[in-house]
Amino acid sequence: MRLKCEYKTKEIPVGYNMLLVSLIKEALKKSDENYFNKLYKYDENIANKRSKNFTFAAYIKNYERAEEIFKVNDRVILNISSPDLEFMINLYNGLLKLSKFQYKTFELYKLKIDLIKEKKLATNEVIFKTLSPICIKNKNNYFMKIEDDKYIDELNYIANLVLKNYRGEGLRENLMFMPLDMKKVVVKEEIRGFKSKTNRKYLYVNSYSGTFKMKGNVKDLEDLYALGVGFKRNQGFGMIEVIG
Repeated sequence: MRLKCEYKTKEIPVGYNMLLVSLIKEALKKSDENYFNKLYKYDENIANKRSKNFTFAAYIKNYERAEEIFKVNDRVILNISSPDLEFMINLYNGLLKLSKFQYKTFELYKLKIDLIKEKKLATNEVIFKTLSPICIKNKNNYFMKIEDDKYIDELNYIANLVLKNYRGEGLRENLMFMPLDMKKVVVKEEIRGFKSKTNRKYLYVNSYSGTFKMKGNVKDLEDLYALGVGFKRNQGFGMIEVIG
């Protein structure tokens, strides 16, 4: 299940992923606070950091960059994907209730929310394009280069974990990942915890955008198409679309 959410705004921060995470959280709270607490908290004081069953990607239509801000001449489009029906119903209902969302000094005004039909996968070998970049980390928490020897191993590791979290069963077959036209993208993220630990304003996330071929079990590919690929999917990474 996919949602396409369009917002009018004058400006948005260059590191906008956290703004969009806040929008998603606020929508879930508006829809059902108990559901939100179950998803994001173990108890009142402890955050539930377990990965969630969704991914998202944003597209800014017609903008100009002014230092740390994008001045938006048209609109911001937020695409969200999840195979989790309960999550998507709560999110959809909450987004409908939020006609205006404020994050720090930034204001977003809802234009429309549409349900988008997913494509059906019929084969075990699919060509995808990224809607948001794919981020892969190693066991030492370092962002990996796509040419690293262990890149595909770590991609399989996180895909297995994401599928286990969602359906209780990991990968049925190892994934084969073949980059076709992938380019490095460095994404700036302004995360409160990172700033307080390092005294640095931004975390720079090395990731990759473009097209790639993936081969594996059809059900695994179908679920990863909906859940996203790689790390930080719930923070605006790893959303993919079928192109062949």
